[in-house]
Amino acid sequence: MASSNICWGIEMGYGAIKALKVENDGGNLKVLDFAVINHPKVLSTPELDQNDAMRVALGTLVSKHDLANARVSISIPGHQSFARFATLPPVEPKKVPDIVKFEAVQQIPFPLEEVEWDYQTFVSPDSPDIEVGIFAVTRQKIAEQLAMLNDVGITPELATLSPVAAYNALAVDLGFTEDTPGTIILDIGTVATDMIIAEAGRVWVRTFPIGGHQFTEALVSAFKLSYSKAEKLKRESDQSKHARHVFQAMRPVFSDIVGEIQRSIGFYQSVHADADLKRLIGLGSTFRLPGLRKYLKQQLQLDVYRLEQFKKLNMEGPRAGEFQASSVNMATAYGCVNQVFERAPLRANLMPVAVLKEAMWKRKVPYFAVGAGLAAAAAGAMFIRPLLDSSAFEGADRPPVISNVVNEANSLSQAAEDAGVLSSASRTMEAAEIVNLIDNRTLYASVLNDVSQLMTLVKDAAQEQVNAGTPIGNQIGSADPFTLVSVDTQYLDQPVEGRQQSGRGSSSDEMSEFQQRMGNLRRVQVSAQFDVPLPQSSLGGFMYDIVQPILQNELPKLQSEYAIESDPDKPWTEGARTVITRNTNARPGSLNTTPRGVRSNTGLSSLNTLAPFERPEDDAPAQSIRVTVTWFAVLDLSSPEGDE
Repeated sequence: MASSNICWGIEMGYGAIKALKVENDGGNLKVLDFAVINHPKVLSTPELDQNDAMRVALGTLVSKHDLANARVSISIPGHQSFARFATLPPVEPKKVPDIVKFEAVQQIPFPLEEVEWDYQTFVSPDSPDIEVGIFAVTRQKIAEQLAMLNDVGITPELATLSPVAAYNALAVDLGFTEDTPGTIILDIGTVATDMIIAEAGRVWVRTFPIGGHQFTEALVSAFKLSYSKAEKLKRESDQSKHARHVFQAMRPVFSDIVGEIQRSIGFYQSVHADADLKRLIGLGSTFRLPGLRKYLKQQLQLDVYRLEQFKKLNMEGPRAGEFQASSVNMATAYGCVNQVFERAPLRANLMPVAVLKEAMWKRKVPYFAVGAGLAAAAAGAMFIRPLLDSSAFEGADRPPVISNVVNEANSLSQAAEDAGVLSSASRTMEAAEIVNLIDNRTLYASVLNDVSQLMTLVKDAAQEQVNAGTPIGNQIGSADPFTLVSVDTQYLDQPVEGRQQSGRGSSSDEMSEFQQRMGNLRRVQVSAQFDVPLPQSSLGGFMYDIVQPILQNELPKLQSEYAIESDPDKPWTEGARTVITRNTNARPGSLNTTPRGVRSNTGLSSLNTLAPFERPEDDAPAQSIRVTVTWFAVLDLSSPEGDE
């Protein structure tokens, strides 16, 4: 049963998943746990499968932190949702919902039946007008997020917008009132920035598409770096001796952000002529960039602060300092928690009604069990007296009518048995297996964590090859040696089908020793596809010498919930060959030629037609081979008969 005073707030960000576990102790909030699960690559990285990367991170969160027996609240990124504001005419309170619905139809760029939406009204004592904020997200987008959470056993009871959660965090922590100086909250995310204006009891939100991604792209362009290296340089820029050069490279993006802020302030003041904005509070890791605060203060003529720590939220114990350092990234998760505990001024909840009912039912099931237990106890008490009475008559003679009834019952029972109606029904294990699947609902999260661990170990081993200057290391170079494409799982309790070919130097149509050993063990088959940027001649060495030893020796040591088994001969298969279209050897001003044998239809078309220019071998597009690595999460931890 989820505790009503413990809640996890989760922000599923593009740079990392930020999660906060808080206990509400009589109005005092205490941090019990927190997590920052960084994605190996930010989700804005080109060609990255964002959903798979998010699932892996969620699996890591669930496997390393206890989310059981706690309520869950999530945020939806501002750039994936809608926040619209309008002024309503003075009307009776009972007519407000109808007018708001009319405004929602006008403001939301989708039919209402395709979105989940909610609203909040703002009333100023100095004005008869009613202002309304309308918040919405498409049902498809919220369904995608809920599906990823459901895959790892998480069922949230509340979903709100990230800018709404950020406002709720600071409004509660700093005690916003109608007399609070006009405040701009600027949350710079990975792909977008949420700007929230809190002034005179009103709230206004705008999201614009400038974030950490644009800063990284600026470094890529200025220093000719790969995206991953530019991202690392940006994160470490405050400690770099080249901080001034980094600032100069990112200065155009600073100017773009200032321009969007000034445009937003201008629009807000055109609607609220009496607005008086005094300060700006920054959230997000991007606010650690050197020179950003000073630049904003000079351009906007506002006091600029960066959130360093919370005033009404603290953590005790050895991780207290670590939590304080992470506060700049925890505001959204903090706001999600505040809304669940009904402490937040904005209460927009975009969770689908069907999911809310399911979560409510799950919370009530334990109470039904308690009620059933009490009913059973009451029924037992009702039978105590008759039992006592019956013991008092144990010595009495049995009336003839009782003997007659018993004899007749025995006769009827024998007749029924002779007719075959009392034969035992065949047993089935389907119900038990279904219950067992529920008991193992966190298994998928552990499997995803295995995938993440495999990727990390392989990349570390490949980097050692690169540093040592081995032939495989030289071919890998700066490329990502093991890029995840997809993960597929299948629950099995039948023998593995006969293999068509085995590993090095052998082939057989018969079932291998490994497949025989699997037998009827309950297991989950994991098939993960990866892209390996190597030629065909080097793929086998990479897989056999790097990937296979990690899969069969190192990865099983990291897992205790189940046994990890893989085919000792060849636990992988080759798939399609793909071409990495980016040309890592291109130089500024060099001729951009077409691939070998392909004629260009642009530029010097006549020359290309007569004498097509072929790309030299050294400049050919990088080749990548897609491989499928397969292993089994064996749920029967005890060894099968015959194994030693």
